Amino acid sequence: MSNSRSLSVVMIAKNEAELLAECIQSVAWADEIIVLDSGSTDGSVALAESLGAKVFTHTDWQGFGKQRQKAQNYASQDYILMIDADERVTPELRLSIQHTLATADDNVVYSLGRRNLFLGRFMRHSGWYPDRVNRLYANARYCYNDDLVHESLNTNGAKIVALKGDLLHLTCRDFFAFQRKQLHYAEQWAAQRHLAGKRCGYLSIFTHTLGAFCKTWLLRAGFLDGKQGLLLAMVNAQYTFNKYTALWALGRNATQ
Repeated sequence: MSNSRSLSVVMIAKNEAELLAECIQSVAWADEIIVLDSGSTDGSVALAESLGAKVFTHTDWQGFGKQRQKAQNYASQDYILMIDADERVTPELRLSIQHTLATADDNVVYSLGRRNLFLGRFMRHSGWYPDRVNRLYANARYCYNDDLVHESLNTNGAKIVALKGDLLHLTCRDFFAFQRKQLHYAEQWAAQRHLAGKRCGYLSIFTHTLGAFCKTWLLRAGFLDGKQGLLLAMVNAQYTFNKYTALWALGRNATQ
């Protein structure tokens, strides 16, 4: 008799009709697929339902972390696989997940290696591969934190085991859309840290920016990713500049 755990694939989405079909099809083998929509107007809900997903709606947005918590609350199976609409489970990763579910240890959290797309190239360096994320875990034991952006799983000191196979992440398909998302993340990052009492000095804006470029280009061997590696190093520096400048500006405004 098999002791294999059942699996809920969980995702949050808004206006992802362009991406949802391939994402859901890549995990159609799961016991259930949960989509928590935050107010789509592009047909995402109907599309997800037509592909067999259980769709729920929550439009009171309180950040990515809390939205993932709410999405997980709808899951009824033993294990959670948390993914995004712009991610796809490869056949090798599927086999690895299914093997893991057959022998899973609830005290372990399983990490997936992501291959991130940037301007037409799946990056192999630059800190963008394998870009491990903790995404497969026991439903009753773990959940996401409350962070507005760059949320992560509360692993509670659990052992982390890396799975074989890649999770394809279509990070940057459209450069301007990617930039808008980065700007939004920077704004949310700065707001959260400002509320937590964090402040940023003027000079630290530039040291963090330069550090981000050097970390991507040199320490993480971005130069091996060719033209995209250099461009990504500049984009990471720009993102860092936006984050710390926004935090500096919030602190300055608070003292005036």
